[in-house]
Amino acid sequence: MSGVMEAGMDGGEGSRSSAPDGRPEGGREVRWSARRKEGVVLRLLRGESLDALARECRVAAGTISGWREEFLAAGREGLKSRPRSEEDRRLVEAQRKIGELSMDLDILRALNEEIDRRPRRPRR
Repeated sequence: MSGVMEAGMDGGEGSRSSAPDGRPEGGREVRWSARRKEGVVLRLLRGESLDALARECRVAAGTISGWREEFLAAGREGLKSRPRSEEDRRLVEAQRKIGELSMDLDILRALNEEIDRRPRRPRR
C-alpha cells in the first residue's frame, strides 16, 4: 500500500484525523482527487464560506483558494496533480476541433442531400 489515502468530504473513511493540520492518524499524506477538489471549489463558487469549507474538509483555507485559482484558470485539468503536458493539451484540443468539424460536415452533407431530393421549381 502506498500510504496515500483518498480524502472524503463527508467525514467518511479517508478523512479521519487527529492531527490539527488535517492529516489522518499516522501522518500519512491525504491526496485529493481532481473531482473532489472540483466539488469543494464549486461549493465555494456557489457562495459557501471559505472558512466553513476549510474546517469541514480539514484543509487550509489557502489551499482551497489555490484550488479555486487553478480551477478558474484551467478547469478540472488545473486541479490534477499531474496535469497534461502542453503537447497533450494541444492534441486533445485538435481532436475536439476535428470532431466538431466532422459533425458540421455531416450536417451540411445531409442538408445538401435533402436539397437535391426536392423537386426544382422552374425559374421565372
